[in-house]
Amino acid sequence: MDLHTFLVPPAETARRKGPHDRIVMSSRVRLARNLKDAPFPGWAKKPERIRVLELIRPAVSTLPDMKESFSETMDSLSPLDKQILVERHLISREHAAKSAGSGLVLNQEETLCVMINEEDHLRMQALRPGLQCRQAWMAVDQADSALERKLDYAFSPDLGYLTACPTNIGTGIRVSAMLHLPGLVLAEQINPIIQSVNKLGLAVRGLYGEGTEALGNVFQVSNQMTLGESESAIVERLEKVLAQIIEHEENARGMLLEKKPKMVYNHIGRAYGILANAHSISSKETMNLLSLMRVGVDMGLFPGVDRSLVDELFILTQPAHLQKQHSEKLSAEERDLLRADMVRGRLKQVSRPIAKVTGSSGAG
Repeated sequence: MDLHTFLVPPAETARRKGPHDRIVMSSRVRLARNLKDAPFPGWAKKPERIRVLELIRPAVSTLPDMKESFSETMDSLSPLDKQILVERHLISREHAAKSAGSGLVLNQEETLCVMINEEDHLRMQALRPGLQCRQAWMAVDQADSALERKLDYAFSPDLGYLTACPTNIGTGIRVSAMLHLPGLVLAEQINPIIQSVNKLGLAVRGLYGEGTEALGNVFQVSNQMTLGESESAIVERLEKVLAQIIEHEENARGMLLEKKPKMVYNHIGRAYGILANAHSISSKETMNLLSLMRVGVDMGLFPGVDRSLVDELFILTQPAHLQKQHSEKLSAEERDLLRADMVRGRLKQVSRPIAKVTGSSGAG
């Protein structure tokens, strides 16, 4: 099966709605599991990894949620396919580097995805738009329970589920949300917020997880500890912190519009001006400018423009998605030219932002 005919079109992905999706772009719950009496993928030899893959892949494919799913070994996917999956946040960068003995099973809605032989034998994740950590947890828990009846997990009565990395041991759960926080960045409040979140035992990372920067003012917030706390308690704790971050972001936007409206209009106007007129633009600059345009849409400065247009461009302007539209191999410079052409074309119908007096909530 061809990955690109299977994947949901970016325009459709961008239109998905969820609670608080002005700020929370998506929620994800991931579980790490391993098979009993099989070496972890990092220690396993190729025949052992292949054996584990051949055991897990059919079991995952028969799950009710995986009806008519995309199931493939990583060595059968091209580097471009893998990068597109990374840009869609469906697989990790680490999994994209895998080859023989690793695999992927993805459902049609792109709400459930299982990486086989990444760092652990099983990395299953449920994804939802907006703030829906609890719904994502319930979905992945259901899949996990069904798999546990078919596979013999590595489990210790004292420690819980055994994982390749000690930080995942116990519940093996990682709950995360992707947050768009331009208000806190512009108000120069982001660092104190990150420090507060870190003190609560949560991690704040960039757009593509650990070791990446927060392109487009997008931050991932997740739990760090998985041992000594129940899954539902971890979900609840993260949701409480996310609710506070959402409130801080809304307040920052409102305060900026009230106290520094010209600064806000200047940032958003310049972002629109560059995006609508540039003839060469990098992926990084595009993300950062689209972020400002997105908050401009949320503030009502682009009447009649739907946020989904900006969210679709977030996806389409990524290097692999751009390359996919062209048969010949593009250099970084060629991508920058084509990216600018695409963005200019898409923004042709969008008028420049209208500066207006907005209430202190900052809501559009």
